[in-house]
Amino acid sequence: MSNIEKLPLTSMDIKDHQLEKLKELFPEVFTEGNKIDWEKLKLTLGENVDTGKERFGMNWPGKADCFKTIQQPSIATLVPDREESIDFDNTQNLFIEGDNLEVLKLLQKSYLGKIKMIYIDPPYNTGNDFIYPDNYAENLSTYLEYTGQVDSEGKKFSTNTETDGRFHSKWMNMMYPRLFFARNLLQENGLIFISIDNNEVSNLRKICDEVFGEENFVEQVAWKNKYGAGAKTKGFIEVHEYILCYSKSPISNIAAPLNEEQIKAYKNIDDKYNIRGGYITQPLMTTSMGDRKNLQYSITHNGDEIIPEKQWVWEKERLLKAIANDEVVFNKQDNGKYSVRSKQYLKDEKGKVRSGKPISLFNGPFNQEGTSEVKELFGYEAFSFPKPVSLLKYLLSFSINDFDDKGGIVLDFFSGSGSTAQAVYELNMEDGGERKFICVQLPELIEETSQNYQNGLRTIADVCKRRIKKSAKKIKLNISSDNSLFKPDSGKIDLGFKVFKLEQSNFRIWDASIQKNEESIQAALDLHVSHLSSNAQQESILYEILLKSGFDLTTSIEKLEIESKTVFSVASGELLICLEKNLTRDLIKAIAEKQPTRVICLDEGFQNNDQLKTNAVQIMKSKNVVSFRTV
Repeated sequence: MSNIEKLPLTSMDIKDHQLEKLKELFPEVFTEGNKIDWEKLKLTLGENVDTGKERFGMNWPGKADCFKTIQQPSIATLVPDREESIDFDNTQNLFIEGDNLEVLKLLQKSYLGKIKMIYIDPPYNTGNDFIYPDNYAENLSTYLEYTGQVDSEGKKFSTNTETDGRFHSKWMNMMYPRLFFARNLLQENGLIFISIDNNEVSNLRKICDEVFGEENFVEQVAWKNKYGAGAKTKGFIEVHEYILCYSKSPISNIAAPLNEEQIKAYKNIDDKYNIRGGYITQPLMTTSMGDRKNLQYSITHNGDEIIPEKQWVWEKERLLKAIANDEVVFNKQDNGKYSVRSKQYLKDEKGKVRSGKPISLFNGPFNQEGTSEVKELFGYEAFSFPKPVSLLKYLLSFSINDFDDKGGIVLDFFSGSGSTAQAVYELNMEDGGERKFICVQLPELIEETSQNYQNGLRTIADVCKRRIKKSAKKIKLNISSDNSLFKPDSGKIDLGFKVFKLEQSNFRIWDASIQKNEESIQAALDLHVSHLSSNAQQESILYEILLKSGFDLTTSIEKLEIESKTVFSVASGELLICLEKNLTRDLIKAIAEKQPTRVICLDEGFQNNDQLKTNAVQIMKSKNVVSFRTV
């Protein structure tokens, strides 16, 4: 460290990130200036390089612009709102109000590869859905203009009609960048579930094949989501939707909780019932497997020798042990042959209920249940077609690659009414899990004639926040009224959430679009005398620094007093942040002596004192501070 670095005030640069991943795989193809030698890359990959002009793939108007959108970093920030939060200082849950594309960009540094599961219920593109306007200027003027839901000419942004010549491509242009960023956030064995109907399921499948890879397609679930439907003048009455599932990387197994019908099948009883419940039986002889000599043997039962037609499913030692434990059922048939079947118990030796395999057809839960759940909380139908909480709880209960993880982060960036947040709360209460949620919702305006508006709600984001609060309150009431011996420990269930809102950066960003005349340029320079925005609050600055330094928004922060100045300790002292505007040598020395890994200060805190900056660098270096930056 020879000088003070500047902290980048943008989200992660995706182009640089992609280059770094390529360099890890093929360092030999990079030349000076971090450029790629395409000829050398072709030599490295050999016959796998497609040099033809015609190739299989999907294209649509605007697809090239999707990549420009992906490569454009965000210069926005997320501003905390304590007033709308619950238990701000302790909760690990997040609710973010803002456009989800911009938010996903901002989350890249902090949550890259950390999300366990994503569920989204995006617009289905029925002709009346809102399609997000992705046309951001550097100052976020489009988003801020959108919060009024009209453009500068008073025209609504919110619909995508079938008469539009780019009806499908507009929807695809909205989805592609968001799914790209979503994949980045998933952990290696992470899953994404996407609800969709017939309007765009084929297009969504092709987009996901490209973004996640065809090899990571898991299933296209048909979900019967209605138990009744109105009359239709022609064609079929649709009573189903789809849920597409993809993984970040190839997975070997998914296990799911057994449903009620499957549990009822375990109706056979023996002396292990009190611990292991009922059992079903599975055949131990097979003709479908390839010949294996170690599975071809005979056993004796009641003096009879039993020889399988081809071979057994288990090796002899395992089968004899199961027989000794009374876990095998023998039935002698009229022809003298035996049926030999293993007992498969509902529970293991510790009393834990076994998992099953999810099937590709869900018969319920139904949309009517989702509507009833919201009505129960609000007292009226506050949201159209909310997803049933039980559906999301089922998906969140999946275990991947035989790892039963009841923790991890669940992301929903089309949060709607907040079904996902409620599902996380309820599932944690039921199984003692520690799952966390990140919900993102655009503040789409509510009609003034609606009941929501009459109840003080102004945006869909407001509806979502209120539902999360109401569901938390309901769970607390249920816990307090539960007199059972095994009721959950209410002190361990996180029923709070931090609220953040998408806003302009707390730091002044140079506006490259200003008029190129002396007066305009001088006015802009005058504004940049102070790097901080005039209305920037200390806590907002602090969280912007955390976000753009790659720390989670729920990272622990401790307020310290050093040399009569305020210093924030992040992640148990790994990072120290000083936002004082009058730095001294003694303060810098005291900060360095705490030996953090990283230190960040305000640039204007040095008051243009180059000598103090030089000394600060040497002091930090002497205490082995790895990174010393200013903003």
